[in-house]
Amino acid sequence: MANGSSQSRSLPVALVLYLGNFTRETLAHMGSMWYLLIKATMWFFRGFVSRRARVGRVAIVSQIVRIGVKSVFIVSLVSGAIGLILAFQMAPPLDQLGQVELVPNIIAVAVLRELGPLIAAIVMVGFAGAAIAAEIGTMVVNEEIEALEAGALNPVRFLVVPRVVATIFSLICLAVIANYVAIFCAALISKVALGISWVQYYNNTVAQVDPRDFLTGIVKAAIFGLLIGLIACGNGLKVTGGAAGVGRATTNTVVQSVVAVVMADLIFTVIFFALKLF
Repeated sequence: MANGSSQSRSLPVALVLYLGNFTRETLAHMGSMWYLLIKATMWFFRGFVSRRARVGRVAIVSQIVRIGVKSVFIVSLVSGAIGLILAFQMAPPLDQLGQVELVPNIIAVAVLRELGPLIAAIVMVGFAGAAIAAEIGTMVVNEEIEALEAGALNPVRFLVVPRVVATIFSLICLAVIANYVAIFCAALISKVALGISWVQYYNNTVAQVDPRDFLTGIVKAAIFGLLIGLIACGNGLKVTGGAAGVGRATTNTVVQSVVAVVMADLIFTVIFFALKLF
């Protein structure tokens, strides 16, 4: 009886300790990301006023090619499939109501506001976020970061800023591509399987959406890119423990980035709804 009562008392204590440690680690991680954001922003704007602090264009362009250009095919494939799925899934219930011609209206709103930026962000997390964390983490393990600091070269300026700028710019472009591909694929299957003509699909889409729908999605894409770049770079810079540490940083980057993107999407959706931006 004594052992049973002591175990029953230890379970709540263990739960409280676990939640306390989890909260402490989460707040510490968020603080480190915020500090990294401040330093990266400082170096970015310092490059406009000081020639010695400029971030190389070659570094940014190379990261855009590696992160953004090479993701175009995957983003197009996934967003096109999502467009087809949406058209097929929404047609039966709308047909029961005699409103199958409203498929373009719903798809346009869903893609421009939510799915386009979200699809591009999720693909970039797996395609580029993990790669950035592994790359920087390997540099930490090989003591290349210490070599940069020994040469009076700031790692944030040379490693973090180009990658964060590249993720933001690339994700904005990828979100636009995802929007057009998803809507085009939905229009194609609507023409073939649902009997909705190209002209009717175009007219319904234009009548339903306005520039605010497109701009809110672009704002989300920019924030998603910022979060992915910061989380990937931050986890890479904090690698310890050799190759195993690189693996942990890669896994943490994927998990944290997905959670951060979804939570940011929720927050911005609530804000845009409260401001009546859609």
